Amino acid sequence: MAKSAPRKAPARKTRGASKRTAKAQGNRRTLQKVAANLRNDIAAETVRESHRMIDSHFEPFSQSQVPDTLRILAERNVAQARQVYESSKITLQAVLEGWQKSFGVAGQGATALNRSVTDLAERNINSGFELATDLAGARNFAEVMELQATYWRKLLGALQTDQRGRAVSPKTRDSSRNR
Repeated sequence: MAKSAPRKAPARKTRGASKRTAKAQGNRRTLQKVAANLRNDIAAETVRESHRMIDSHFEPFSQSQVPDTLRILAERNVAQARQVYESSKITLQAVLEGWQKSFGVAGQGATALNRSVTDLAERNINSGFELATDLAGARNFAEVMELQATYWRKLLGALQTDQRGRAVSPKTRDSSRNR
């Protein structure tokens, strides 16, 4: 009969070791949370201080008014620029249609790409003209800053929508813009 090997006893931990390890890990987590909260508080205070500094520089302009004659002149200039743009856009569209006819089937992909690029450019130019028109009608610097912030939020929102791959036609965007 074969002898079996003697069984080894499992290694024993000292009684306080697991409690000490758990306590040390708990302390480490607590310290990490405290450090993270401290970093967040410092970052928030830095941002608040930056806002205070920027606001203090622009405070004298918050109550200033744009003269009516300057606003009327700016609105007229924007309207004239829009007219020049519209005539240029019509010419460009005629050129693109001519290219499409001359290239035939081989150029359809290139033409589709050109169309999408021109649609994007047209949308951006139109939103730029809307911003310029709104800025020309602004009565004070605070209103100018609010219009600018709204424009950038709208622009970034459109970019995020486009990046998500949602199929939004230009007509849908234009109708939502007019609301």
